[in-house]
Amino acid sequence: MSKRKTPEINASSMADIAFLLLIFFLVTTTMDTDSGISRKLPPMPEKNQQKSNDKIKERNVFVVLINKNNQLLVEGEPMDVSRLKEKAKEFIENPANNPKLPEKKITEVDSRYFGNKYPVSKGVISLQNDRGTSYGTYIQVQDELLSAYIELRDELSMRIFSQKYDDLITSKKDLVKKIYPQRISEAEPKNVGGGK
Repeated sequence: MSKRKTPEINASSMADIAFLLLIFFLVTTTMDTDSGISRKLPPMPEKNQQKSNDKIKERNVFVVLINKNNQLLVEGEPMDVSRLKEKAKEFIENPANNPKLPEKKITEVDSRYFGNKYPVSKGVISLQNDRGTSYGTYIQVQDELLSAYIELRDELSMRIFSQKYDDLITSKKDLVKKIYPQRISEAEPKNVGGGK
């Protein structure tokens, strides 16, 4: 009796087919991009730095609260997110020197472009949210607040340099940042009203 050999299947092209399928799926699959905020954290305080006991005046703080139902409360009043940017711009700039809006500190910037001294707002935006606030609403509010700074910087850049802020060279950008420094304070989320 002779043993029969089992016929072999030629699998030499299987690796090629698997590789082509892998490339096909990589090319045709859409990748979700992460949304978020690109933010530089403040530098670590120096070891010898003393804590400041300076109190910020109430008029210099713009309080923005988001509750667990994603509702906005700005300066104690309900507000739609679509109105937040304009309200924040008015607070930051205080064009009419309203005594209810932030004080201004006379600051030396660059006499070639801004005269000897320029009034710079002491305003700080305080953003607080509930633990139950949705990430989407939080990002939307952040975006509106950042847009207020971007628009103010663009308007100033166009008025002084006849260019948008992003088109300026770094030294001129730094001058505009001195006039409109981004001051957004974010408090740790809290459980207000029985959030998640």
